[in-house]
Amino acid sequence: MAQDPQTILDREPMSALQWRVVAVMVGLNALDGFDVLSISFASPGIAKSWGIDRAALGLVLSMELIGMAVGSLLLGRIADRIGRRATILSCLLVMTAGMLGAATAHNVQILSGWRFFTGLGIGGMLASTNAAVAEAANARRRALCVILMAAGYPLGTIIGGSIAAVLLHYHGWQSVFVFGAIASASFIPVVLLAAPESIAFLVHKRPPDALDRINRLLARMGHAPVDALPDAPDTRRNAPLADLFSPMLARRTIMLTLAYLTHIMTFYFILKWIPKIVVDMGYAPSAAAGVLVWCSTGGAAGALLLGLLTARVRVLPLTLVAMAASVALVILFGRGGSDLASLSMVAAAAGFATNAGVVGLYALVARAFPTGLRATATGFVIGIGRGGSALAPALAGLLFAAGQALPMVAVLMSLGSAIAVLALLALVGRPVEAH
Repeated sequence: MAQDPQTILDREPMSALQWRVVAVMVGLNALDGFDVLSISFASPGIAKSWGIDRAALGLVLSMELIGMAVGSLLLGRIADRIGRRATILSCLLVMTAGMLGAATAHNVQILSGWRFFTGLGIGGMLASTNAAVAEAANARRRALCVILMAAGYPLGTIIGGSIAAVLLHYHGWQSVFVFGAIASASFIPVVLLAAPESIAFLVHKRPPDALDRINRLLARMGHAPVDALPDAPDTRRNAPLADLFSPMLARRTIMLTLAYLTHIMTFYFILKWIPKIVVDMGYAPSAAAGVLVWCSTGGAAGALLLGLLTARVRVLPLTLVAMAASVALVILFGRGGSDLASLSMVAAAAGFATNAGVVGLYALVARAFPTGLRATATGFVIGIGRGGSALAPALAGLLFAAGQALPMVAVLMSLGSAIAVLALLALVGRPVEAH
């Protein structure tokens, strides 16, 4: 009788339950995608209603990114202590309350506060879902499943953006946040019913009923029970963050964090500013939301293609190629288009490259750290990255306010992906996968 449940999961084909957990996490990441970009869909209406300039709007666009940074750092560590499932449920409650609060805001300060609060939940969700997917998948499908989860992000902006375009046509900007609150609340019963705690976490933390819970999960997956758990892993609690900078992990922690921080700045410049840029070109807010949907469609395609290619090519070189393409396509986006159709196609191409780079980084992070540090590492990388990336919308807003034209702003903001390429090149030829 096999004694290591994780070994069973790693070597056996994935069961329906495992794929169902992955599907739920894809849906949660789609929800994150819409919740993050809800402010982008609403921003033209907010600017018009309150008469705020681009510099002030850039600060509002950054607030949930700051919240995401704090949430990723704090709640990522909590997910390694209380579990992925409990953390996800808590984050859904925070996101629901935050979206409802944003819908009732009547000035920039209150809206910024609610967006920061919403960001706390989104940041914790990202750290938890990344770890949950990596632990639900078997060894063969792990990279693919993490990439599929990350592909949920643009999927959420496609579906949510399409709905937002309709809502904005008939209602005010507040309707976007109301829809986000309803969607967030709807996922609570889904997680309760379809996403049990991961076996890897139960093996690592060993609650009193761990063996019974693990055997029930193994039975649901079609596997024989185990009669005992393997030797307990090292469960030291004295500063797990310091463990990320141990001799074995320090280089990958630093370089993956730097790559994520800089590339995500380029990514969020595109996502956050497309609606306002398109409206300033003379198009309606609903048309601007449509361009953002095209950008997200390209992002979803980039994520799926990268996922398929991982069956034949290692994730690291694929991510490097995506980021290099991101530099060129963001610069091309900055040159604009002659009409809405051409602008949409350029936005789709830029979304393809930038999001492929992001999901490649998620896959690298999920594979680079052991179970006991996985959510903490993901939270650290995402937290530091999102903290820095919060500067992206504000920086672009200040550049616009200072009189810089879109082509120059796009060139400057594309440098984030270029720096990320250099950071990942430092990992070429070195092991970047924990076993």
